[in-house]
Amino acid sequence: MFGFDAERDTLEVRRRIGYLAQDPRYYDYMTARETLRFTARFFFRPGQALERHLDETLELVGLAGKADRPIGGFSGGERQRLGIAQAQISKPELLILDEPAASLDPMGRRDVLEIMARLRSHTTIFYSTHILEDVQRVSDTVAILHHGALVAQAPIGELLVGSGHTTYVIELAGSADAARRRVAGLPWVVQLDEPRPGDNGKVEWHVAVSDDQAAESRLLREILADDSVRVTAFGRRRFQLEDVFMNLIEGNSR
Repeated sequence: MFGFDAERDTLEVRRRIGYLAQDPRYYDYMTARETLRFTARFFFRPGQALERHLDETLELVGLAGKADRPIGGFSGGERQRLGIAQAQISKPELLILDEPAASLDPMGRRDVLEIMARLRSHTTIFYSTHILEDVQRVSDTVAILHHGALVAQAPIGELLVGSGHTTYVIELAGSADAARRRVAGLPWVVQLDEPRPGDNGKVEWHVAVSDDQAAESRLLREILADDSVRVTAFGRRRFQLEDVFMNLIEGNSR
């Protein structure tokens, strides 16, 4: 790690890593500033430069206004933000976070994710979570584990492409049997799912295509060639990481 042997050069490696446990513990009678100063003095000499670093770190995690209050009165989100501040006080090259937002309310989660997004420009963040919405918001690269085995690892953009084909979601009203036969016969249509029931008697198609340009110019035309069907919604499907995760896990199980 960082060019060092992780066993033989353990101190050099640990100097370059910051870590936040899932459930961080503090001396509740200490203030946020005192806690960070205590940790920082393992890495820096006392002085004005250290105090400026403490101020900047407290500002970064949104605790400047509560820097001198006892931690015992902090909310869960504030304690977690303090934990991130403490983990990165040494300016580590790698920041490891264990479920950083798992037990927080929506406001607390938002605050932690905003801090993580800001820290991305300063350090590499490696974190675990089961909240896939958070992963999609702040991650560059994702690894998915299933029963201890790595089933996928890729940049988030690649994972969200899904199968590699563009999928269109089309909502139809009326009799669509003839249109379905025409669309299914197009050479660039890779897959046309069974119609799914929609609202007010409408049906929904998911059409995977291998040629975006052909699809955008001809897909609607082929459907609307029949007067007995009406298109009520049309657009590209936006995959969510949860969709990708479930497809990967269910496929791996089979």
